[in-house]
Amino acid sequence: MARLLLRPIGDVLEAELSPEEIGKHRTAMAALDGALNEKLAITRQGWGEKYAERVHEKNKLTTWERIEALKDPGSEVFEVGTLVNWGRKFPGSKLDAPGAGVVTVFVRVQSRWTMVIANENTVASGAWWPQTPEKIERAQEMALRLRLPVVYLVDCSGLFLPEQSRSFAGATGAGHIFKKNALLADKGVPQIAGVFGDCIAGGGYMPIISDRVYMTEGAYMVIAGAALIRGAKSLKLTSLDIGGPEVHVHQSGCADVRVPDDATALSAIRAEIGKLPTSGADFYRYGTEAAEANFPAEELNALFPPDPRQGYAIEQVIARLVDHSLFHEVLADIGNEMITGLARISGLWVGIIANRQGLIDEPGFGKRPGGSLFREGIAKISTFSRACNDDGIPIVWLQDIAGFDIGVEAERLGLLGYGSNLIYSNSTNTTPMFTILLRKASGAGYYAMAGLPYDPVVQLSTPITRLSVMEGRTLAIATYNSKLDDDFEIASTDPEERRAIAEGMQQVASRIDADMDPIASASRMDTDEVVPVARLRAWLEMLVESAWQSTGGRRTKNPRIWSVHDLEVLCSRR
Repeated sequence: MARLLLRPIGDVLEAELSPEEIGKHRTAMAALDGALNEKLAITRQGWGEKYAERVHEKNKLTTWERIEALKDPGSEVFEVGTLVNWGRKFPGSKLDAPGAGVVTVFVRVQSRWTMVIANENTVASGAWWPQTPEKIERAQEMALRLRLPVVYLVDCSGLFLPEQSRSFAGATGAGHIFKKNALLADKGVPQIAGVFGDCIAGGGYMPIISDRVYMTEGAYMVIAGAALIRGAKSLKLTSLDIGGPEVHVHQSGCADVRVPDDATALSAIRAEIGKLPTSGADFYRYGTEAAEANFPAEELNALFPPDPRQGYAIEQVIARLVDHSLFHEVLADIGNEMITGLARISGLWVGIIANRQGLIDEPGFGKRPGGSLFREGIAKISTFSRACNDDGIPIVWLQDIAGFDIGVEAERLGLLGYGSNLIYSNSTNTTPMFTILLRKASGAGYYAMAGLPYDPVVQLSTPITRLSVMEGRTLAIATYNSKLDDDFEIASTDPEERRAIAEGMQQVASRIDADMDPIASASRMDTDEVVPVARLRAWLEMLVESAWQSTGGRRTKNPRIWSVHDLEVLCSRR
């Protein structure tokens, strides 16, 4: 009763696809990965070498040099929000705002996963742009949900004033960062700040609630700098005189420790993280060890067809994500357009919920198209989601969904009600959920399967993700429906009118297809990060370890008393 039988899943690539298909799929994915990596590299450079040299002239490290010094040697950095503001232009600046001028990363420090939030000091001296506050708040929320320590590397010249109206006010404006500081403190999540340079106005508030604040000799924290204080010029006062370490460490008490330089501050912050409890992940492995999948994650590049209308076997994807390619399917006899089950990633238990593709055989109903939600599948994943939440098992959602079943029968069966039940389950879950948009993420199905509006801790997209209410061609048909016949062909016989309708439909389809692009989604913060499919296993290892790192912050049952066991007995058809 207390043991789950994990069975092998997946097969060698050559048993699933022909050599021609493998080559075609790899070629298409390589082109998309190349375009993505080029954009990530541009963002990583900030404003470039000239601005990095200016930072060095002040005897400071660049933001990425600070992160490198902070992290454990040889460990990997997982950046979120990299492409925020990609392609956007802002009046008042000749240059773009790569990454919204802030870097947010999961970093391993002293063997503990840590959220690092660092002003990009080569981009307008770390100023806050439109979407900078939202990006910082999103990273704070991830840390809050996972109870991960937060490190702020503050080097901020304040709001980018020409665009202040788009980053100052509103529910998620800059002030909400400080509320998140307070909420993290309220939940006992450790916060450590290093102040390395400018720390003006809002930037000055951000470190204050932190448990420990380090200031370098060249740093200052001020509500208003010397330029705004009457008499500062005549008194020959600088911002350093007004709010430097002499003031805040030795007089005001707003900072704790004065250090000579960046390297010393970063070393001290590492030491502070080392004082925290170690990760609980090894305990929650229950005697097992982390293991690789039996099939390399790189093979995911070959599994996905370039044409989104073509199917693939989701079992083959799971086999390249989970330890030893072992999986225990739950509720296997019903709702077969969905797959639900348990596996280990990095030795740690996770629940997996995923869409099947192609034509699916459902006992009692016949063939159904995969990638859609039917009544039985909705009830299945809702029940499994609740069971995982009750047992404290993190959930990984693998989305490739076109939406809900529609039509007379679907309405008669009450799919609206079943969908609401699923939305309630996901809205009230407290166990960490991670959502991966593998390919299609369409309509209400995107919501129902824990899309970003339903608060997964992290939502990842891939280069082949298409996030929208509906595809461009479908939306164009809906827009021009009154001008089309029953076969969705243009009904008019007037050549000029036919041309105008065709052009209008093409413009609608092209605009929607551009909006669906994962880079555009990431720029708008409609997804947290775009990740090559071959990197999904590495990301899940980090996320799952992060979910199990903290102890005492949420319900975590041991596997002997999981409600999943009872669910299987009650629903067994044997």
